[in-house]
Amino acid sequence: MNQLLHFLDQGQGQPLVVLHGLFGTLDNWQTLARRWATEAGLRVVSVDLRNHGRSFHAPGVSYELMAADVLALLDHLALGPDLTLLGHSMGGKVAMRLALDHPARLARLVVLDIAPRASDMHHQDAVVAGLLAVNLATLQTRTEAAAALARYIPQAGVRQFLLKNLYRDAHNRFAWRINLPALAAALPAIGASVAAAAPFLKPTLFIRGGTSDYVSADDKLHGIPALFPNSQVATVLDAGHWVHAEKPDEVFGLVRNFALSCT
Repeated sequence: MNQLLHFLDQGQGQPLVVLHGLFGTLDNWQTLARRWATEAGLRVVSVDLRNHGRSFHAPGVSYELMAADVLALLDHLALGPDLTLLGHSMGGKVAMRLALDHPARLARLVVLDIAPRASDMHHQDAVVAGLLAVNLATLQTRTEAAAALARYIPQAGVRQFLLKNLYRDAHNRFAWRINLPALAAALPAIGASVAAAAPFLKPTLFIRGGTSDYVSADDKLHGIPALFPNSQVATVLDAGHWVHAEKPDEVFGLVRNFALSCT
């Protein structure tokens, strides 16, 4: 029996389920989630995927397992087939996996800045090295953690994003909310492609950052239409991989219009 994922449920109306990316949490989406709930009139369910945020830790990490976790949550919340499923990066591949395997469970799909093809995960090696360099046993302040990360990760924004996973446990000791050993070991699985014998035929919106290379021209021409023939690709100019953080107004509007216009 699957353990239940941690989630936040807000608003009323058509449901929108939001899945974060690697090393993220549902907290990364709360500004947009509140706007979709209050301004767009959607019921927004933000989710912590396994080994992330406040959800359970488990050794298994695969898109099949993560999609099954989300499916169990949909069952728990009795969410019907009218929902929009949205995922960013790793969460986008979880969303694709669920849509391809269980197309009747959703009405439409939104994928942010990831393609179904395999991803080279070597760019995460420095991130994992930086996280492992933070000595939790002796750590006294968040500033010390930031300094340890800085030796491996020069981008201040990436360090700030990762440090959102750092918290004090019941014994007032620093700990990671992410299951770092499991995720580090599973990077090849997280980079795996998403494939299927049959395509997902319902409306699908891919949103890519204009300066990001996670969705290529070949993905737009071949990889995405092969699995998602009823899809469109929207490019947000001057945005990178974290397109929703860099251009929240644009992403808010794209998702609102897509969720409410597709029937």
